[in-house]
Amino acid sequence: MDWDKLRIFHAVADAGSLTHAGDKLNLSQSAVSRQIRALEESLNATLFHRHARGLILTEQGELLFDATQSMTSRLDAAAARIRDSEEEVFGELRVTTATGFGTLWLAPRLTKLYEQYPNLKIDLMLEERVLDLPMREADVAIRMKEPSQADLVRKRLMTVRMALFASPRYLEKYGVPETIEDISDHRLICQNQRAAQVSSAAVVIRKLMSYEPKSLLTVNNYFGVLQSVVHDMGIGILPDYVTEEFPELVEVLPDEGQNTVPVYLAYPEELRHSQRVGAFRDFVQSEIMAHRKHMKELGKL
Repeated sequence: MDWDKLRIFHAVADAGSLTHAGDKLNLSQSAVSRQIRALEESLNATLFHRHARGLILTEQGELLFDATQSMTSRLDAAAARIRDSEEEVFGELRVTTATGFGTLWLAPRLTKLYEQYPNLKIDLMLEERVLDLPMREADVAIRMKEPSQADLVRKRLMTVRMALFASPRYLEKYGVPETIEDISDHRLICQNQRAAQVSSAAVVIRKLMSYEPKSLLTVNNYFGVLQSVVHDMGIGILPDYVTEEFPELVEVLPDEGQNTVPVYLAYPEELRHSQRVGAFRDFVQSEIMAHRKHMKELGKL
């Protein structure tokens, strides 16, 4: 099968448009259309449904797109390995992690990484959806639970402590809960239990929900929970890395709300020898070691 035709097919399927694919490939729309027709004739199959808003893959087209997606991912991985110099770290590295962790822990520390590797380009993707690393939706992931996908190199980075926090203003207005039963008199703010990376924090949430809080606010990431707590909305379930930058927050019910969440770094097996991945992995580990040392000095470990 002609790879050039497959490459053009993949671009059209990805763009959903002959024109947009042509722009990306530096080909005219008519040239792209001819290649698609030739591919359909060689396969004796219709690959696209054509309508006014663009192109939609047929069932046969979906099968072929899955194959070209896998081929493209492997070619990208091979190209990344080839481009990685033995002595220099450069190029793009796509990093995915949860919104709260990425916004409040990782992003503020990236200055140090760029100082060490000024030619590195980080594409930081912050979302609760767990991206598919083997399919190269991202190069590296930091996740709030152990990855379940096969063919991944994974390393446990640290354990995050979950606890209940509220602002002094909220507690002054509504009182400090003395027992877990008192949660029924307060608004609970927590991550949505359906969130992809909520992990073992769900244990704390279920426990507190059994005491029927007076009001409830759920958010799909910890950054949103933090903002709600800081703005006096209620008692929030937060990881310790979030609250360290907000020392004014008050921990409540310390014996009831605590639980731990593992944090893992993962990347595809095929990127095991990538200089960029190795540099990022070592940077994160060194930052965690510095973080632990700082916490010990503060007497919090």
